[in-house]
Amino acid sequence: MIFSAVSHLQTPAELYSINKESVCVRIKTAKNDVLQVTIIHGDPYVWEQDSWQSSEKSMSLAGSDDLHDYWTVTLQLPHSRLRYGFILTSTDESVVYTERGFYQEKPKHVSPYFCLPYLHENEIFSPPSWVKDTVWYQIFPERFSNGDPSINPDNVLPWGSEEPQVDSFFGGDLQGVINHLDHLSDLGINGIYFTPIFKAFSNHKYDTIDYMQIDPQFGDEQTLIKLVQECHKRGIRVMLDAVFNHSGYYFEPFQDVLKNGEDSRYRDWFHPHAYPLDPHAQKPNYETFAFVGMMPKLNTANPEVKDYLLQVARYWIETFDIDGWRLDVANEVDHDFWRDFRRTVKETKEDVYILGEIWHQSTPWLVGDQFDAVMNYPLTDAIQDFVLREETVESFTQSITRHLFSYPQPVNQVQFNLLDSHDTARVLTESNGNKNHVMLQYLMLFSFPGSPCIYYGDEIGMAGDNDPGCRACMIWDQNKQDTELFTFVKDLIQWRKELPTMGTYETIQFHESGVDDVLLYSTYSNDEVLLIAINRSQTAQSIVLPESFMDYTLIDHISGETLDKQTALEISKEHFRLVKKHLS
Repeated sequence: MIFSAVSHLQTPAELYSINKESVCVRIKTAKNDVLQVTIIHGDPYVWEQDSWQSSEKSMSLAGSDDLHDYWTVTLQLPHSRLRYGFILTSTDESVVYTERGFYQEKPKHVSPYFCLPYLHENEIFSPPSWVKDTVWYQIFPERFSNGDPSINPDNVLPWGSEEPQVDSFFGGDLQGVINHLDHLSDLGINGIYFTPIFKAFSNHKYDTIDYMQIDPQFGDEQTLIKLVQECHKRGIRVMLDAVFNHSGYYFEPFQDVLKNGEDSRYRDWFHPHAYPLDPHAQKPNYETFAFVGMMPKLNTANPEVKDYLLQVARYWIETFDIDGWRLDVANEVDHDFWRDFRRTVKETKEDVYILGEIWHQSTPWLVGDQFDAVMNYPLTDAIQDFVLREETVESFTQSITRHLFSYPQPVNQVQFNLLDSHDTARVLTESNGNKNHVMLQYLMLFSFPGSPCIYYGDEIGMAGDNDPGCRACMIWDQNKQDTELFTFVKDLIQWRKELPTMGTYETIQFHESGVDDVLLYSTYSNDEVLLIAINRSQTAQSIVLPESFMDYTLIDHISGETLDKQTALEISKEHFRLVKKHLS
């Protein structure tokens, strides 16, 4: 047995609360090294005749990557506390693994075992329950629809009259969103994520001038109130975007520091290195987002700054009844600020969704005291590596397994899953115009745990390279829309709602397809199993069904056709199959 590969850490990914009476425990062993893992568990205070009383339960092999096997088990805790260890069995030996290392036999005393001292209900990671059932639609307000020309900026261009530039304006506004809510309801989404709407200089609004004011080119407070109310009538949640890492150049406190330098009362709101500030230098003499002088970094450790930004967080919830905050450049803001932010937001409205923009592994922010989720770009990369970049099936399953097991399941269920955004090339462009490959990516996105998001216009076949190309005007001329793609996305959203095995399930299992270009996996609910086959190749493929599916009558989810105890499954080129079996 490879002892050095055995790992269990009492981190949220490997020991987490499901509810006040149960926990999930995970452990890693070297790949293909251990045949069985059994957990030893018990209440540390239950003794009989000077002997600690424990029970044993087999753990399930839940997945593997290139280095490790992942084992998992759920335990009930009658007294909210736990001591536990592991019996590891290979072909030639059996050992006991505890907090203090390896033993040949179970320690008789409780001290060496791993310890969960007490499961405090207020420390259970509890993201809003509605998020895991939400399909988001991201709107870049300046480019969605011009609903009120009377508030157009002076330099506005006719809608869609030219390709977008970094400094162009087309007049999109909040009234334009209200005018097209029927389009979103028809599609089936039930959440809208808006990029910033606060007063700012740019078209993207990530350079805030006033955190307490809607940008005049987007509308006023009454328009936003109406928009949120109309969304809520349709069962659509609303999430706003805030930039607390940095302000804009024209933010009044920063202008005061530019003017008064070291004598400014706002000098400690920022991170100056010298005076006078030089915003035009290649590397400004103050902290910024990247080296962008127009985006000075805020000092969120300053009590005045913190109080001001927490007022912002409360104001938009209390005044407009929003349902979520997406937080820009969230990984560059200090953790103490985010802890106070969470307390403030959850006290204001308990089920507000807090989403951080972080592109990398994000465990430090997802332990229950800061964010509910992050933008799940690692999933984006894995999906596109498989469908578009010919990553092997084995490599894909390994990377996805590693990623899923790096977070507790309650986090995975509410992660913000996406294929593109205002910060990336559009999925159709990334797919070199191959619509079939776009569909395969969307199917995968919707079938993995998390809350999927559609970037505006993707559903009707809009293309566009990286910023500014991905920020073109929404196409409202139906003669120029891809109605086939719209119908597919609409169907996909409906499948997500009607199939408990699409996205909100507890278990996923990967299978050998026997074909290099076919990814095969199954997802499970209490009474149903869904088998998903993805064929990325340009030729039709026939795969052998997993043995566990051969003795069942299967149903093709799309056609409704009954497949009576087949041994193989045919998949068209660049296409997929969804077949399900009922367990009850």
